[in-house]
Amino acid sequence: MAAAAHVSAVRSLYKRILVLHRFLPIDLRALGDQYVKDEFRRHKAAAPEEVKNFMTEWENYKDTLQTQVLESAGERLSSVKFGTNLSDGKLRDFQDDQIGQLYELMLESTKPNRQFDIQEDSK
Repeated sequence: MAAAAHVSAVRSLYKRILVLHRFLPIDLRALGDQYVKDEFRRHKAAAPEEVKNFMTEWENYKDTLQTQVLESAGERLSSVKFGTNLSDGKLRDFQDDQIGQLYELMLESTKPNRQFDIQEDSK
């Protein structure tokens, strides 16, 4: 029964994050969606302690993004800044491969000509 509850909690968090990504600029949404999907797949068979940390950090991400989306309501997306800075303490907790991933994500999300050339529907 506990396993079913855990699966439900993970699925709910995953879906909520993807819903929140709908409020991001289209290129950040595409980047964020792919990253979330990859990370959740990568941690499917993680150790219990790693799962606990994983869920905590993704809950924090969801809460931060939800706050930013609500605060940005009514503003032009191009003028809204999403995200937050990581503390030195948080950065020290990362493994080397995670630092590399974070760096690549930062480069992709801040470069002027992003990899994704997606146009929003003009409905």
